[in-house]
Amino acid sequence: MDVRNRWTAPFTWAARAFRVPGEERRSLIQIAKATAAAVIAWIVATSVLRLPQPFLAPYAAVFLVQATVYRSLRGWAQQVGAVGVGVVLAAGAGQVIPSVTVALGLVIFTGLLIGSWRGFGDSGVWVGITGMLLISYGNATEPVLLADRLLETALGAAIGAVLNAVILPPLHGERLRAAASRLAAVIADVLDETAALVRAGEATEVLDDRMRDVRSLVAEAEDAIGWTRESRYLNLRGRRETREEPLANLVSLWPPLAQLIDAVSEAARSEQPFRRPGEYARGVVGDLLEAVAEVARSGDPDKLDRCRKLLDEIDHLLVAPTDEVTTSIGLGAMALPARRLVQRLRAD
Repeated sequence: MDVRNRWTAPFTWAARAFRVPGEERRSLIQIAKATAAAVIAWIVATSVLRLPQPFLAPYAAVFLVQATVYRSLRGWAQQVGAVGVGVVLAAGAGQVIPSVTVALGLVIFTGLLIGSWRGFGDSGVWVGITGMLLISYGNATEPVLLADRLLETALGAAIGAVLNAVILPPLHGERLRAAASRLAAVIADVLDETAALVRAGEATEVLDDRMRDVRSLVAEAEDAIGWTRESRYLNLRGRRETREEPLANLVSLWPPLAQLIDAVSEAARSEQPFRRPGEYARGVVGDLLEAVAEVARSGDPDKLDRCRKLLDEIDHLLVAPTDEVTTSIGLGAMALPARRLVQRLRAD
């Protein structure tokens, strides 16, 4: 079964790319654009400009079809700058150093050193590589060929960046929606599990593992928000992008949720009775957490009315306790993060 799945995986991926507007389709579109950019760059360099051996044109075109329009345009400037510096280094070394071996070593060392400047980004390595290629191919002493290499790179990079910006510029809305769905589901599940533990007055190590799951999904969500915001820069389709506010609101639930879990665990493990809420108070907290879980799962702010009523009941227990007079310390520790959870859900 595993072998069959492994063989059919590429076909399943391709079918999903055509059927569902998700990650697979975006990857397929980017692959097609990179291929088209490389072919167009090669045709322009060979048939229109008639440049000799213009291998850098399609190479640069492929690498400039980036995950966002902003990265493509920034990459164009970095790539051209890096190659330009590499050409200057090679030209200088070729003119003053007669030994190819010595010139090669000096250009590589100096190029990689200069390329480490963060302004070049990921293209910095091309300072040294460009100089190395020109020295090793014997082009460093021929100004025309040096200019051709720079022109090829600028041409290919420009074609790649323009195609990426004009033809279905990439957006990351599906990543945002998927992250929001996963995070909302796991937060709701943790709240439901916590509600059951609060009612039982028990502590369990399972919650620690679940909180690590939440933290991992929070990190994924923050990454999705960053990609979404960047994908809007200079993007012709930017206004159609999914809003990140609902996901950012879910991310903001992480600190009070972690505080709540700590309070629940501390109260359950404490051997001092005055730190443990009584049965009635625990039931109210459990109802509140289940109500908050329902809001997080459904995304419906209209369901917050029940949460507010339960918070008011907890406030009443804190200032005017029933026969469970000794429960106010444990209950108070849970009440504050629970209130913050409701407030942050309301902020959406």
